[in-house]
Amino acid sequence: MARMPGGWPGAPWCWRCCGAAVLLLLLTVHAAQRAELGADTAAATINHAPALLQRLQGLLQQGNGSDTVLGVRPAGSDEVQVFHAHQLLLALQSDVLDGLLHNRSDLTLDEPPDSAALFDKFIRYLYCGEVSLQLHQAIPLHRLASKYGVASLQRGVAEYMRSHLASESSQGHVVGWYHYATRVGDAGLQESCLQFLAWNMLAVLGSAEWATVSAELLLLLLERSDLVLHNELELYGAVEAWLARRQPEARVAERALRAIRYPMIAPSHLFQLQTQSPAMLRHRAAVQDLLFQAFQFHAASPLHFAKYFDVNCSMFLPRNYLAPAWGSPWVINNPARDDRSTSFQTQLGPSSHDAGKRVTWNVLFSPRWLPVSLRPVYADAVSGALPAARLEDGRPRLVITPAMSSSDFAGVSFQKTVLVGVRQQGRVFVRHAYSFHQSTDEVPDFLAHADLQKRASEYLIDNALHLHIVVKPVYHSLIKVKK
Repeated sequence: MARMPGGWPGAPWCWRCCGAAVLLLLLTVHAAQRAELGADTAAATINHAPALLQRLQGLLQQGNGSDTVLGVRPAGSDEVQVFHAHQLLLALQSDVLDGLLHNRSDLTLDEPPDSAALFDKFIRYLYCGEVSLQLHQAIPLHRLASKYGVASLQRGVAEYMRSHLASESSQGHVVGWYHYATRVGDAGLQESCLQFLAWNMLAVLGSAEWATVSAELLLLLLERSDLVLHNELELYGAVEAWLARRQPEARVAERALRAIRYPMIAPSHLFQLQTQSPAMLRHRAAVQDLLFQAFQFHAASPLHFAKYFDVNCSMFLPRNYLAPAWGSPWVINNPARDDRSTSFQTQLGPSSHDAGKRVTWNVLFSPRWLPVSLRPVYADAVSGALPAARLEDGRPRLVITPAMSSSDFAGVSFQKTVLVGVRQQGRVFVRHAYSFHQSTDEVPDFLAHADLQKRASEYLIDNALHLHIVVKPVYHSLIKVKK
């Protein structure tokens, strides 16, 4: 590691003039070549851009003709890393560096240790427009790009983070990326991380990453109805473990416990929580009303309960539970071949009053279903006025219907959610969740980019489509008629 001297003599001004002149000449020649190519149909393009990038990288590595010296000092250290650079190239990429280097040829930058360790990658990007990075390098590199106003690198690193949420890491990284996105105000990355955590909650709960969740993120997750986990009792156990480890103030603990959907937990387990859960014993007064309401919900029929209480709220809406009582997995081998069907049973609802009642569901999957709007009418087909619809014009479709009707369905509708699992870097995770009432016709983008015809499709695991169907009873408040 080189130490920075007290000062550096400025390079001759002619270097800057020559650099600007060369750049202007290249742009002029490039424009003239494009004009010539447009007039000559037999023209060709000679592309030596890779060689030019190598020469630019050589300029940085060897420092030939440099007119600027950058020093990077990690916080808490006296060591300074020195870069012999070219102000013209720095100014082209970063207005911030251009302003800092105005009328000067040397500059010392103080950076956090993790950012200082990546400054060579950052400055190489300014010269070549290319950078390689790993999961743990994403935040410090994005921080450098943000600090020095390199918008293209900001977008590139943010896109890298969004596309590598499912990558395997020893300590987990999605929670850390969410917290970073919140600090810098990147709403797109923040929402991508939040959605990934919700759909893959089961994996997060079983990892060391769960302990790093902030109180704010915990409360945001508990508000969501699209969390994917086995059951609500599992979520309660995870929240209790988080409270025991983090020891937050009472206000946060009570808000977290009140976000648990107790009507989704069986009465036998609720009794155990009241007598054996340390968190419940400590904060029982804060959730006493919710527990009482949950016991009332389990004691009466949902139709009778709805006469006295508002059931059209999140407390009575199931999340995406993977337990057998709520749905079924479905692995469709070679899904592009032909239509497939299956059936499964779920409980009528979470209320103990309906514990013995089951609903049978019939499911039909069509890999190439044609909407009515794409089907030619008979007259057009006979006359040849319209070309025949092709198989590749079809799109995947899923229809879920009950095998019977019953008076028990009064006051309740059933929302279906289809979870689509994919494998990335050896890890299976939920890529999409589609919710509808009867058919995916209600969801225009259902498997829109799956391309099931190709065996190499990222939506196929060993040439099979992995789905998990969740059926969620949605209770409706009764309409009160004035007498």
